[in-house]
Amino acid sequence: MKQFLTRWIGRGALAVSLVATAGCAASGEVQERNPDDPWEGFNRKVFAFNDVIDRYALKPVAKGYRFITPDPVEAGVGNFFSNLGEPRTALNSLLQGKGSNASIATGRFLINTTIGLGGLFDVATPLEITGREEDFGQTLGAWGAGEGAYLVLPLLGPSTVRDTAGLPVDMVTYPTTYVEDDEVRMGLTALRVIDTRAGLLDQEKMIRGDRYSFIRDTYLQQRRFEVSDGEMGEDPFASDEFDFDDADFDDAFAE
Repeated sequence: MKQFLTRWIGRGALAVSLVATAGCAASGEVQERNPDDPWEGFNRKVFAFNDVIDRYALKPVAKGYRFITPDPVEAGVGNFFSNLGEPRTALNSLLQGKGSNASIATGRFLINTTIGLGGLFDVATPLEITGREEDFGQTLGAWGAGEGAYLVLPLLGPSTVRDTAGLPVDMVTYPTTYVEDDEVRMGLTALRVIDTRAGLLDQEKMIRGDRYSFIRDTYLQQRRFEVSDGEMGEDPFASDEFDFDDADFDDAFAE
């Protein structure tokens, strides 16, 4: 889900934010207690709060953005913000002792920034220069820090105690943080949030059953997969279980 439900959206403070809800409504029923989610009562309330903001503010704007923005332009915007995340990947790869991945991230950033016209075009991927994305939450995991309890943050969405501790470092390692002009910085942040949310509109069909539990479980599975570099099993989004057609989407969101 463009790595939402999982780590979406590059994890930049506000950018991770409302996307976390993916337009989902909170369920009124609390399922059997999950040992990974000891604060479920609190988390469901925050989830519902995030959903209201997404439902009445972010999602309508994202739909309008998708409607008026040509596909090539939307792809370019996504590439641009993704490219800005490469320095963070390079730094965290070095902190984890993954020199090869750090080199790949650095190479991707240089190639896409220059040949790709500031990152608007992803030139590196067709050249098969690809690696794993890394953030400070993954670095803490590589250093042996436990993930802690599942936690839903206001506006920031699904997280864990460990990932929450890593957010400040993720924020300061994202280039737009250092844009001095407040209006430009806020504009870029807003565009990043809207573009990311628009990219999730087609992915909401993946959500089934109790939406809160679905998002929690897929988030935790994907984060564990990423922290272990895939050693704990298959990518939960690589399964045929997540391959739905348009009819499935219509049925799931016909309410």
